[in-house]
Amino acid sequence: MGSRPHVRPPEDGEVLEDADLARVDWWGAELTEVTFTRCRFDDADLTELVTRRCVFTDCVLTGARMAGSRHTGTAFLACRLDRARLFDAVWDGCKLTGSHFLGATLRPLTSTDTDWSWTSLRGVDLSGSDLSGQRFTEADLTDADLRECDLSGAHLGSARLQGAKLRGSDLRGAVTDAVNWRTLDLTGVHLDLAQSVQVVRAHGALVTD
Repeated sequence: MGSRPHVRPPEDGEVLEDADLARVDWWGAELTEVTFTRCRFDDADLTELVTRRCVFTDCVLTGARMAGSRHTGTAFLACRLDRARLFDAVWDGCKLTGSHFLGATLRPLTSTDTDWSWTSLRGVDLSGSDLSGQRFTEADLTDADLRECDLSGAHLGSARLQGAKLRGSDLRGAVTDAVNWRTLDLTGVHLDLAQSVQVVRAHGALVTD
């Protein structure tokens, strides 16, 4: 099935609800303060899309092509981005809470000051990414590839990390109070002193002054 090139991108500030935008061709489009609610973008061509302060809520972007897209202050809330192609995407000050990225291609990516809380990133390859200082509260990172990731200062409260590959990652200064250290292979992982104490205690040792 081909694209739908005649569906125009919305104007600045426009609001769309329940719109079927599957296979739309918005290559290189620029969207500012547009609101999408329960819209479908299955297999859409959103390559090099630029969004500024847009909001996508409960939208489906399964299989969307979003390579090279740039998002500033945009929110993707409880959206499905399964199998989306997001390599070379830029996320700056975005909110991705509750969205699913199962089978998505995310790296390489540039992400700064972005909230990934409650996202599903199961099995996703994020290796080598700079995710320092960002929020992953209760994110599902089960079996994710986080090797050589910079997660320093990140918020990993109650994040699920079972089976995650962490070799060479930097967790120093990250919030890790609810991390289940006993399930993790920490070979080559950079930890700070407080985290090292958490690890030791998780394995049953008694830490004394």
